[in-house]
Amino acid sequence: MIPRIHKRGSETIGLIRYLYGPGTHEEHTDPHLVAAFDPLTPDPGRDPQATHKQLQRLLDQPVNALPAGRRPKKHVWHLSVRAAPEDPVLSDEDWAAIARRMVAATGIAPDGDQTACRWAAVRHADDHIHIIATLVRDDGRRPRLNNEARRAQTEARHVEADYGLRRVTPGDGTAAKRPTSAERHKADRHRRQRTPREELRETVRRSVAGTASEDEFFDRLATAGLLTRRRIAPSGDTLGYTVALPGDRNAKGEPVFYSGSKLAPDLSLPHIRERWTPTSDDTTQQPALPSATGPASARRHATNAAWQALLVIDHGNDNVIAAQIAATGEVLDALAQTSAAHTRHELQAAATAFERASRSHTRAARGHDHALRQAARDLVHSGPALGRGEDSATTAMALDMLIFLITAAAHWHAKKQHAQQAEAAQQAAEHLRAAYQAAAEHPMALLHQRGARLAPAWQRHHATAVRQALPELADRILTEPGWPALAATLNEAQSAGHNPTTLLTEAARRRELESADQIGDVLVWRLRRMADLPADPENSQGQRAHGTRVVTSPKRVAQIGTRPTNTSPRQR
Repeated sequence: MIPRIHKRGSETIGLIRYLYGPGTHEEHTDPHLVAAFDPLTPDPGRDPQATHKQLQRLLDQPVNALPAGRRPKKHVWHLSVRAAPEDPVLSDEDWAAIARRMVAATGIAPDGDQTACRWAAVRHADDHIHIIATLVRDDGRRPRLNNEARRAQTEARHVEADYGLRRVTPGDGTAAKRPTSAERHKADRHRRQRTPREELRETVRRSVAGTASEDEFFDRLATAGLLTRRRIAPSGDTLGYTVALPGDRNAKGEPVFYSGSKLAPDLSLPHIRERWTPTSDDTTQQPALPSATGPASARRHATNAAWQALLVIDHGNDNVIAAQIAATGEVLDALAQTSAAHTRHELQAAATAFERASRSHTRAARGHDHALRQAARDLVHSGPALGRGEDSATTAMALDMLIFLITAAAHWHAKKQHAQQAEAAQQAAEHLRAAYQAAAEHPMALLHQRGARLAPAWQRHHATAVRQALPELADRILTEPGWPALAATLNEAQSAGHNPTTLLTEAARRRELESADQIGDVLVWRLRRMADLPADPENSQGQRAHGTRVVTSPKRVAQIGTRPTNTSPRQR
């Protein structure tokens, strides 16, 4: 349940006419009074003899009783209380009880106070009410409304528990604005699955992912098919922008425009510009990554960037961590718009969920997120990925690392008591796990088959390497369903001249493995990245032709040894 205190007003009659009128975007359904300070309060919605003016005079009476010089100019208080879409439809009696609890909790009309402010609660839709009050008590004093928004939120949590409604995670004021009931009803009338505000927020967010300049950003908005207006200063500089869907029109047939800040706090033009301007104290900015030449290459770059960001979240300061988390959202947006069909739905859901996790009151130190933003840019410019081969396998590789990164972001948010952000990150991780299963199914099946065909001597040889490198996890790894795939990867790495024990030790040292659902899967992708093996096993067949050393038996390995692991800067 979401209570929202609106800006105070100066005309009671104007708000009453809105509450009982057709609304801005839609017809209000059966507007009527559900509760008021006085049970005999006239209801213009149900009583044909009652008028808007009668209700206004009754509410304004304490205000008008004051001398003109003492009357507050902004005397109209307005609170809306909205249930979640999945909540059951509450009765008028339920909403009346909730209204009384809200005016008591906020200080408008404390329980038992006979001279409190006058108020009325109007219902014109199934899922919410509006409470109007005038901010002069019957005894002529002003109400005490300190922190009334916080108190309304606290009471809403109690209401949710008492009525069995969806429990809303406490917020911190950094969430994107929720669609209004009018916007949702309008979307239903036009048979839209989402409101224009939600569609615009997603389109603008994906358009800004990995951009490098203002011109590029506006070009992407145009390419996405949005109507765009810029607010231009006399100097010619752009001060802001608004966007609209071509098919979203008001009653006059005009496009309905939304400013970036009305879509989400970080989509205003000043906040977007912060992504393009490194901070003055940035001493750790990464050099530009090589331009990606294709979807698979871009996904490998994203994997490397995610690994670097993971280290920052583990050891960086809060402002730098916030920047990494925000840029992770850009990588997810870029993946969502370039993904193959079999992963697209889950990746889009992950990006949408993580949008809430990308913002908090911790200010992001922009500039420190260069590697992730470059990765997002490469993903966008490399084009759509195919649903097979190296594209799909490198998608699985990137998702495997991103799951760790987003889980780390969830833990950081939880530690900072950012409840909504932590919950959103966990939801995003669940969608990524589903996308990973789709992307990894074919390459992991090939590796499993290849590992199952290894000679028993080779399987024992690689099992020994696992026991030497990971003694505490070896029993678990060797009994997992994915062990044959890991054995096949160790075999490829050894054929390419790497020491499997050294690779496993390094892979485990980089980050803990115990929290992984399938440790073998995680090690497969880490080893393939560290040893620079093709992500798609079918591409591994040409390694002999490239002059890599192939050892045909464990006994031969013992005779000639293996080359030290290649630890180039890229792999580190």
